[in-house]
Amino acid sequence: MNQTDDEFEELEYQYAVRPNKSAMKRENADLEDLGEELISLPKERLNGLEMPTQLFEAITLAQNIANHHGAFKRQRKFITKLLRDMDVSPLRGQLDRHSNLSARAVHHQHLIERWRDRLLKGGDHDLNALMAEYPDAERQKLRQLIRDAHKEQAAEASPRSARLLFKYLRELFAEEGEEVVGGEGDVEE
Repeated sequence: MNQTDDEFEELEYQYAVRPNKSAMKRENADLEDLGEELISLPKERLNGLEMPTQLFEAITLAQNIANHHGAFKRQRKFITKLLRDMDVSPLRGQLDRHSNLSARAVHHQHLIERWRDRLLKGGDHDLNALMAEYPDAERQKLRQLIRDAHKEQAAEASPRSARLLFKYLRELFAEEGEEVVGGEGDVEE
C-alpha cells in the first residue's frame, strides 16, 4: 500500500464514525418530547414511575414553575440533558405500559356502553345474544333493569337503572374473565 491509500482509509474511518447531525437532532427532539410528556403527567402518575431522584426533582420543579418563559425553558433543557445522560428505554417502557392500560380500559368501557345501549334499545334477541356470550348472566335481573330503565326514560327521571345495568355488565364481564382495567365507576351519561 502506498501513502495515499493509508490517508484515504483514515479519512474514510473519520467520516464513518462522525456523528450524524440530523440523527442527533432527532434524538434530542425525542428526548425533549419525552421530557414534555413527563412534565405533563399528574403527580400521582409521576410518583409511580421509577427514575433517578435528580430527574424526579427536576420534573417536579418544572411542574411548579408558573412562568413559562425563561425559567421554564431552562428547566426543560436541564431535564433533556438529564435524559440524554441516562438510558431512557425503561422509562419509555413504563409510559407505554400505562398508555396501553389506558387504551384497554377505554376499549373495555366502550364495550360495556355498547352492550348497555344495545340492551336498552333492542329486544329479546339482544338479551339472548348477551346470554349466549355470557352464560353466567342473570336473565331475570337483566330484564328487570332494562324494564326499570325504560320506565325511568318514559318518566324522564334520572337514569338510575341504566347506571345499575352498566354496573352489572361491568361486574359480569369481570367475572367472565374480561380484563377490567380502571373505569369511570358508575358515572355515566
